[in-house]
Amino acid sequence: MALYAMGDLHLSFSTPEKSQERFGKIWKDHEWKAKANIEKLVKPDDTLVLTGDHSWGGNLVQAQRDLDFIAALPGRKILLRGNHDRFWKANQTQKLNDIYQGKLLFLQNNFYSYNDYALVGTKGFCFEGPFFVDTRTNLITGYDKAAYEESVKLVEREKTRLMTGINAAKEAGYTKFIMFLHYPPTSIIQTDSEFTRIAEEIGAEQVIYSHSHGKERFHDSIHGRYHGVKYSLVSGDYLNFKPIRVLK
Repeated sequence: MALYAMGDLHLSFSTPEKSQERFGKIWKDHEWKAKANIEKLVKPDDTLVLTGDHSWGGNLVQAQRDLDFIAALPGRKILLRGNHDRFWKANQTQKLNDIYQGKLLFLQNNFYSYNDYALVGTKGFCFEGPFFVDTRTNLITGYDKAAYEESVKLVEREKTRLMTGINAAKEAGYTKFIMFLHYPPTSIIQTDSEFTRIAEEIGAEQVIYSHSHGKERFHDSIHGRYHGVKYSLVSGDYLNFKPIRVLK
């Protein structure tokens, strides 16, 4: 039994106009590359956490073929909400769990177990600009203050959702945590955040995140160990659509 993770499948079986191929060669037939890699690695008794941006479908009807594609993959599939997952309304997590019972598990305001670990997570958020850049040095000289203040509100909302799942896990007796986010835990102007502080406070062993695409964005946030926590980026194009093993 093993725990794997990957993010950003960005499936578009019912919305072909949203094909990811417009973003570069690595996205050509990426869904079939991901499927082949997952089928090679993930066994029926393994768990695969997919960290958001599953489907370009604007509603559940448009996303159905994409979710059925995921459901047919091997292993227990746990899905985190991404910023492009418009089919997943914030207050409808339980509805999705009911609809896909026995096929998919949706992670928000709750937790799932893996051996003696609690798997907790939320979409998260981090400030992505606008930034003001000195064109001569390519260094950031400032940022949009109003946009930053709005991001603080979004971070607080996502922090509340994350803590709901963490508290439920603690009440159930769990003391070991793996944390999953869709957004990176920090932005390019941060060294820590509400999410890194929560990870440290609960003693999370790992924080797994995605959302960052393209070589110019892969190192926007933390990689490796920071204050005793291991951070891993699992965006699909960063991994060439091959899930990483989080735990044995």
